[in-house]
Amino acid sequence: MAKQEATAKPKSPAKVDDNKSLGRYFRGVKSEFKKVIWPTKKEIINYSLIVIVAIIAFALLLTVFDKIVIFILNLIIG
Repeated sequence: MAKQEATAKPKSPAKVDDNKSLGRYFRGVKSEFKKVIWPTKKEIINYSLIVIVAIIAFALLLTVFDKIVIFILNLIIG
């Protein structure tokens, strides 16, 4: 009897469980996406403009700072 159990191929319940858990995962993702409050087109445009303006302002600030440092270094070095 021990030989029969040893030679019998074990079923792979892990594979079935993986498929069930994967399906459960995607159902959860779908339900979470339904809960999301998506921004409107107007909000996306406003947020994008704010980011672009902030990037340009930061770039100008860095440029001015860089020019000041170069000017000071040229005075010191000669």
